[in-house]
Amino acid sequence: MKRIRKTDRRTLYTIDVIKESFIKLVNDKGYAKVTVAQVCREAEVTRSTFYLHFDGLSHLLNAVLDDALLLTQETKDVDFTKENLSFKDLNENESLVPACQRIGNSKKYQKLLMDPDLSEYIIGRIALTEKERLVPVIMSKAGVSREDAETIFAYTLHGSFAINRAHHFVKDKKWSHDVQMLNRFIQAGYQALKEK
Repeated sequence: MKRIRKTDRRTLYTIDVIKESFIKLVNDKGYAKVTVAQVCREAEVTRSTFYLHFDGLSHLLNAVLDDALLLTQETKDVDFTKENLSFKDLNENESLVPACQRIGNSKKYQKLLMDPDLSEYIIGRIALTEKERLVPVIMSKAGVSREDAETIFAYTLHGSFAINRAHHFVKDKKWSHDVQMLNRFIQAGYQALKEK
């Protein structure tokens, strides 16, 4: 367990340098080929400094993903039942699970999201942050139990990630078309379940 340390500017700077170095290495080599030694070399810190802040690469990965997920916290309510959402609406808040695209909006995280070794891990991390917020929404929209809402949430999250990944997290006209179509499909599914 890590000691509680006072977080001063120098400590924050060191943590940021380590995170940035890790992201650069993942972008250059892929996650599977990155080592703690390489991160330390890139960040110009000692192994003891690295381990003062992180337990290992997975802990560092979690910290980077948590930073990325902070980008998703400010969402506005959009009525996805509207027949034709504008490209602007979709760009700002594209689906029930916006975290997939919101992280991808930042060039900094795009290659990380495209890393084939990390897909399931990233989806799991997104699920940890989004599940408690979205499962009650699904329960309400579809009129289903929590257990069923969790199943729908998992399906929606995996699908949202897959579609955004297929588009390389680039919001273009085809992406807009696909997201609008899938949002209509999901809304129709909620409605069908509620009427059952």
